[in-house]
Amino acid sequence: MPKLKTHSGTKDRVKITKNGKVRAGHPNMNHFLGKKSGSRKRSLSGLKTRSGSFAKNIKRSMGA
Repeated sequence: MPKLKTHSGTKDRVKITKNGKVRAGHPNMNHFLGKKSGSRKRSLSGLKTRSGSFAKNIKRSMGA
């Protein structure tokens, strides 16, 4: 069976760690930031470790 190609949009948004965990950014951080409190925006910034079916689908689209 041939190798799977990496999905270009996914590789820009997601990182797979050395141990195989999936790290992705939080949703709700693109627009309408004026109405969100500073503490809420700080908690949404950065990457979060994802698990379950989300991580499984991401790994499949990354070809890993």
